[in-house]
Amino acid sequence: MTSPPLALHISEDFLPFRPAKLPGTTNLSFSGLLSPPLRLHEDLKDGCGGQLWPAGMVLARYLLERKNELRGKVIIELGAGGGLVGLAIALALSQSSQATGTSRPASRPLLITDLPVLLPLQTSNIALNALPATAILSHPLPWGSPLPPDLPSPYRRPDIILAADCVYYEPAFPLLLETLKELLGKDEGEEDGTDDGGETTLVGGEPQGVEQRRESVCYFCMKKRRKADMRFVASLKRAFAVVEMEKGIVDGEKGVFLYEVRRKKGKVPRSVPKGLEAGTSIEKGL
Repeated sequence: MTSPPLALHISEDFLPFRPAKLPGTTNLSFSGLLSPPLRLHEDLKDGCGGQLWPAGMVLARYLLERKNELRGKVIIELGAGGGLVGLAIALALSQSSQATGTSRPASRPLLITDLPVLLPLQTSNIALNALPATAILSHPLPWGSPLPPDLPSPYRRPDIILAADCVYYEPAFPLLLETLKELLGKDEGEEDGTDDGGETTLVGGEPQGVEQRRESVCYFCMKKRRKADMRFVASLKRAFAVVEMEKGIVDGEKGVFLYEVRRKKGKVPRSVPKGLEAGTSIEKGL
Protein backbone atom coordinates (compact mmCIF):
# COMPACT_ATOMS: atom_id res chain seq x y z
CA MET A 1 0.00 0.00 0.00
CA THR A 2 1.45 3.31 -1.03
CA SER A 3 1.40 6.33 1.24
CA PRO A 4 -0.55 9.42 0.15
CA PRO A 5 1.59 12.26 -1.20
CA LEU A 6 2.93 14.60 1.43
CA ALA A 7 1.30 18.03 1.34
CA LEU A 8 3.75 20.88 1.71
CA HIS A 9 2.43 24.05 3.31
CA ILE A 10 4.50 27.23 3.17
CA SER A 11 3.42 29.97 5.56
CA GLU A 12 2.52 33.38 4.15
CA ASP A 13 4.95 34.78 6.72
CA PHE A 14 7.69 33.17 4.63
CA LEU A 15 6.33 33.76 1.12
CA PRO A 16 3.24 35.96 0.66
CA PHE A 17 0.27 34.51 -1.17
CA ARG A 18 -0.10 35.67 -4.75
CA PRO A 19 -3.33 35.24 -6.73
CA ALA A 20 -3.19 33.43 -10.06
CA LYS A 21 -3.03 35.71 -13.08
CA LEU A 22 -3.41 34.71 -16.71
CA PRO A 23 -0.84 35.83 -19.30
CA GLY A 24 -1.72 39.05 -21.08
CA THR A 25 -0.44 42.38 -22.41
CA THR A 26 -1.14 45.69 -20.67
CA ASN A 27 -0.82 49.22 -22.05
CA LEU A 28 0.54 51.75 -19.52
CA SER A 29 0.62 55.50 -20.19
CA PHE A 30 1.08 56.60 -16.55
CA SER A 31 -1.56 59.30 -16.98
CA GLY A 32 -0.05 60.55 -20.23
CA LEU A 33 3.60 60.51 -19.17
CA LEU A 34 4.24 57.96 -21.93
CA SER A 35 2.79 58.53 -25.39
CA PRO A 36 2.49 56.10 -27.05
CA PRO A 37 2.10 53.93 -23.95
CA LEU A 38 4.37 51.19 -22.71
CA ARG A 39 3.24 47.71 -23.70
CA LEU A 40 4.07 45.08 -21.12
CA HIS A 41 3.42 41.37 -21.45
CA GLU A 42 2.83 39.56 -18.16
CA ASP A 43 3.37 35.83 -17.73
CA LEU A 44 3.84 33.94 -14.46
CA LYS A 45 5.02 30.66 -15.97
CA ASP A 46 8.64 31.38 -15.01
CA GLY A 47 8.04 33.06 -11.66
CA CYS A 48 6.20 35.82 -9.84
CA GLY A 49 8.48 38.45 -11.39
CA GLY A 50 6.52 38.06 -14.61
CA GLN A 51 3.64 40.28 -13.51
CA LEU A 52 3.05 43.91 -12.53
CA TRP A 53 3.56 44.78 -8.87
CA PRO A 54 2.43 47.94 -7.02
CA ALA A 55 5.88 49.27 -6.11
CA GLY A 56 7.01 48.96 -9.72
CA MET A 57 4.13 51.16 -10.83
CA VAL A 58 4.93 53.73 -8.13
CA LEU A 59 8.66 53.84 -8.85
CA ALA A 60 8.11 54.08 -12.61
CA ARG A 61 5.78 57.07 -12.19
CA TYR A 62 8.14 58.75 -9.70
CA LEU A 63 11.05 58.50 -12.14
CA LEU A 64 9.04 59.41 -15.24
CA GLU A 65 8.15 62.68 -13.56
CA ARG A 66 11.91 63.30 -13.19
CA LYS A 67 13.12 61.80 -16.46
CA ASN A 68 15.36 64.74 -17.34
CA GLU A 69 17.43 64.00 -14.23
CA LEU A 70 18.11 60.51 -15.60
CA ARG A 71 19.50 61.57 -18.95
CA GLY A 72 23.16 60.65 -19.38
CA LYS A 73 23.18 58.40 -16.29
CA VAL A 74 24.37 54.80 -16.07
CA ILE A 75 21.33 52.93 -14.75
CA ILE A 76 20.86 49.32 -13.70
CA GLU A 77 17.66 47.71 -12.40
CA LEU A 78 17.74 44.76 -10.00
CA GLY A 79 15.04 42.10 -9.97
CA ALA A 80 13.36 43.75 -12.93
CA GLY A 81 10.99 40.86 -13.67
CA GLY A 82 9.30 41.66 -16.97
CA GLY A 83 11.12 45.00 -17.02
CA LEU A 84 8.37 47.49 -16.11
CA VAL A 85 10.44 50.26 -14.49
CA GLY A 86 13.46 50.08 -16.77
CA LEU A 87 11.32 49.83 -19.89
CA ALA A 88 9.23 52.84 -18.86
CA ILE A 89 12.33 54.99 -18.36
CA ALA A 90 14.03 53.79 -21.55
CA LEU A 91 10.86 54.44 -23.53
CA ALA A 92 10.45 57.93 -22.03
CA LEU A 93 14.04 58.89 -22.81
CA SER A 94 13.70 57.51 -26.33
CA GLN A 95 10.46 59.42 -26.91
CA SER A 96 12.07 62.57 -25.56
CA SER A 97 15.03 62.21 -27.94
CA GLN A 98 12.68 61.72 -30.89
CA ALA A 99 10.61 64.75 -29.90
CA THR A 100 13.69 66.98 -29.79
CA GLY A 101 15.21 65.50 -32.93
CA THR A 102 18.22 64.14 -31.03
CA SER A 103 19.66 61.18 -32.93
CA ARG A 104 22.40 60.38 -30.46
CA PRO A 105 21.41 58.14 -27.50
CA ALA A 106 20.66 60.18 -24.36
CA SER A 107 22.77 57.83 -22.21
CA ARG A 108 24.27 54.38 -22.05
CA PRO A 109 21.64 51.67 -22.49
CA LEU A 110 19.63 51.11 -19.34
CA LEU A 111 20.37 47.61 -18.05
CA ILE A 112 17.52 45.50 -16.65
CA THR A 113 18.54 42.38 -14.75
CA ASP A 114 17.04 39.34 -13.05
CA LEU A 115 17.47 35.58 -12.88
CA PRO A 116 18.25 33.94 -16.24
CA VAL A 117 14.82 32.31 -16.38
CA LEU A 118 13.15 35.75 -16.68
CA LEU A 119 15.39 37.17 -19.42
CA PRO A 120 13.24 35.83 -22.30
CA LEU A 121 10.26 37.80 -20.96
CA GLN A 122 12.41 40.92 -20.67
CA THR A 123 13.71 40.47 -24.21
CA SER A 124 10.16 39.95 -25.48
CA ASN A 125 8.99 43.17 -23.81
CA ILE A 126 11.92 45.13 -25.23
CA ALA A 127 10.93 43.95 -28.72
CA LEU A 128 7.25 44.62 -28.00
CA ASN A 129 8.13 48.30 -27.53
CA ALA A 130 10.55 48.41 -30.47
CA LEU A 131 13.35 49.67 -28.24
CA PRO A 132 16.86 49.40 -29.74
CA ALA A 133 19.92 48.04 -27.97
CA THR A 134 21.15 51.62 -27.65
CA ALA A 135 18.23 52.28 -25.27
CA ILE A 136 17.96 49.17 -23.10
CA LEU A 137 19.60 45.78 -22.59
CA SER A 138 18.83 42.68 -20.53
CA HIS A 139 21.45 40.83 -18.47
CA PRO A 140 21.38 38.02 -15.86
CA LEU A 141 22.27 39.06 -12.32
CA PRO A 142 21.52 36.61 -9.48
CA TRP A 143 21.84 38.19 -6.05
CA GLY A 144 24.35 37.16 -3.42
CA SER A 145 27.16 36.14 -5.78
CA PRO A 146 30.06 38.34 -6.90
CA LEU A 147 29.08 40.50 -9.86
CA PRO A 148 29.27 38.43 -13.07
CA PRO A 149 32.58 38.83 -14.94
CA ASP A 150 30.69 39.68 -18.13
CA LEU A 151 28.79 42.55 -16.49
CA PRO A 152 30.05 45.62 -18.40
CA SER A 153 32.32 47.87 -16.34
CA PRO A 154 30.07 50.97 -16.20
CA TYR A 155 27.30 48.94 -14.60
CA ARG A 156 29.55 47.61 -11.87
CA ARG A 157 29.44 51.08 -10.32
CA PRO A 158 26.38 52.73 -11.86
CA ASP A 159 25.02 56.19 -11.21
CA ILE A 160 21.56 54.86 -10.39
CA ILE A 161 20.31 51.50 -9.13
CA LEU A 162 16.61 50.71 -9.33
CA ALA A 163 14.83 48.13 -7.18
CA ALA A 164 11.04 47.77 -7.07
CA ASP A 165 9.16 45.08 -5.15
CA CYS A 166 12.37 43.12 -4.60
CA VAL A 167 11.36 42.47 -0.97
CA TYR A 168 9.17 39.43 -1.42
CA TYR A 169 10.96 36.13 -0.83
CA GLU A 170 12.50 36.28 2.64
CA PRO A 171 15.47 33.92 2.08
CA ALA A 172 16.64 36.29 -0.66
CA PHE A 173 16.85 39.32 1.67
CA PRO A 174 20.52 38.85 2.69
CA LEU A 175 21.45 38.08 -0.91
CA LEU A 176 19.89 41.34 -2.05
CA LEU A 177 21.85 43.22 0.63
CA GLU A 178 25.09 41.68 -0.61
CA THR A 179 24.41 42.73 -4.20
CA LEU A 180 23.50 46.26 -3.13
CA LYS A 181 26.81 46.43 -1.26
CA GLU A 182 28.65 45.35 -4.41
CA LEU A 183 26.97 48.03 -6.54
CA LEU A 184 26.85 50.91 -4.07
CA GLY A 185 30.44 50.32 -3.03
CA LYS A 186 32.33 50.44 0.22
CA ASP A 187 32.53 53.45 2.49
CA GLU A 188 34.90 56.33 1.91
CA GLY A 189 38.45 55.41 2.80
CA GLU A 190 37.89 51.70 2.19
CA GLU A 191 39.25 50.12 -0.98
CA ASP A 192 37.05 47.60 -2.74
CA GLY A 193 39.17 46.94 -5.81
CA THR A 194 36.29 47.74 -8.18
CA ASP A 195 37.11 49.28 -11.53
CA ASP A 196 34.18 51.65 -11.70
CA GLY A 197 35.26 53.73 -14.64
CA GLY A 198 35.79 56.87 -12.53
CA GLU A 199 36.16 60.15 -14.35
CA THR A 200 39.15 62.47 -14.30
CA THR A 201 38.71 65.44 -12.00
CA LEU A 202 38.99 68.84 -13.69
CA VAL A 203 40.43 71.84 -11.85
CA GLY A 204 40.39 75.12 -13.76
CA GLY A 205 39.53 73.19 -16.92
CA GLU A 206 42.70 71.09 -16.76
CA PRO A 207 42.69 67.33 -16.05
CA GLN A 208 44.49 66.55 -12.81
CA GLY A 209 44.86 62.83 -13.37
CA VAL A 210 42.87 62.02 -10.23
CA GLU A 211 40.21 59.37 -10.58
CA GLN A 212 37.05 60.44 -8.79
CA ARG A 213 34.58 57.71 -7.90
CA ARG A 214 30.99 58.50 -8.82
CA GLU A 215 28.50 58.28 -5.99
CA SER A 216 25.83 55.70 -6.70
CA VAL A 217 22.27 56.00 -5.45
CA CYS A 218 19.60 53.32 -5.25
CA TYR A 219 15.91 54.12 -5.54
CA PHE A 220 14.35 51.31 -3.54
CA CYS A 221 10.55 50.99 -3.65
CA MET A 222 8.60 48.30 -1.82
CA LYS A 223 5.15 47.41 -0.60
CA LYS A 224 4.92 46.25 3.00
CA ARG A 225 3.15 42.92 3.16
CA ARG A 226 4.35 41.44 6.45
CA LYS A 227 6.60 42.15 9.42
CA ALA A 228 9.63 40.55 7.74
CA ASP A 229 9.58 43.30 5.11
CA MET A 230 10.17 46.01 7.68
CA ARG A 231 12.88 43.92 9.34
CA PHE A 232 14.61 44.05 5.97
CA VAL A 233 14.27 47.84 5.95
CA ALA A 234 15.87 47.95 9.41
CA SER A 235 18.76 45.89 8.05
CA LEU A 236 19.03 48.19 5.06
CA LYS A 237 19.28 51.21 7.36
CA ARG A 238 22.03 49.57 9.41
CA ALA A 239 24.07 48.82 6.31
CA PHE A 240 23.53 52.01 4.29
CA ALA A 241 22.53 55.66 4.51
CA VAL A 242 18.78 55.56 3.87
CA VAL A 243 16.39 58.47 3.31
CA GLU A 244 12.66 57.83 3.24
CA MET A 245 11.20 59.66 0.24
CA GLU A 246 7.58 58.52 0.26
CA LYS A 247 5.84 56.77 3.14
CA GLY A 248 2.80 54.62 3.55
CA ILE A 249 0.50 55.82 0.75
CA VAL A 250 1.80 56.71 -2.71
CA ASP A 251 -0.58 57.40 -5.61
CA GLY A 252 -3.37 55.91 -3.49
CA GLU A 253 -1.48 52.64 -3.04
CA LYS A 254 -1.35 51.77 0.65
CA GLY A 255 1.77 50.40 2.26
CA VAL A 256 4.20 51.51 -0.48
CA PHE A 257 7.51 53.01 0.66
CA LEU A 258 10.20 54.67 -1.45
CA TYR A 259 13.75 55.04 -0.14
CA GLU A 260 16.92 56.67 -1.42
CA VAL A 261 19.86 54.45 -0.48
CA ARG A 262 23.55 55.40 -0.56
CA ARG A 263 26.74 54.07 0.95
CA LYS A 264 27.56 55.43 4.37
CA LYS A 265 30.36 57.96 4.62
CA GLY A 266 33.11 57.76 7.20
CA LYS A 267 31.90 54.56 8.78
CA VAL A 268 32.19 51.01 7.51
CA PRO A 269 28.78 49.28 7.52
CA ARG A 270 28.39 45.58 8.07
CA SER A 271 28.27 43.77 4.76
CA VAL A 272 25.17 42.01 6.01
CA PRO A 273 23.66 42.93 9.39
CA LYS A 274 23.93 40.41 12.20
CA GLY A 275 21.22 37.79 12.01
CA LEU A 276 20.92 37.98 8.23
CA GLU A 277 24.03 36.10 7.15
CA ALA A 278 24.07 35.40 3.45
CA GLY A 279 23.60 31.93 2.03
CA THR A 280 24.13 30.84 -1.55
CA SER A 281 22.76 32.79 -4.48
CA ILE A 282 19.28 31.97 -5.77
CA GLU A 283 19.37 30.54 -9.27
CA LYS A 284 15.75 29.42 -9.66
CA GLY A 285 12.71 31.53 -10.38
CA LEU A 286 9.95 31.73 -7.77
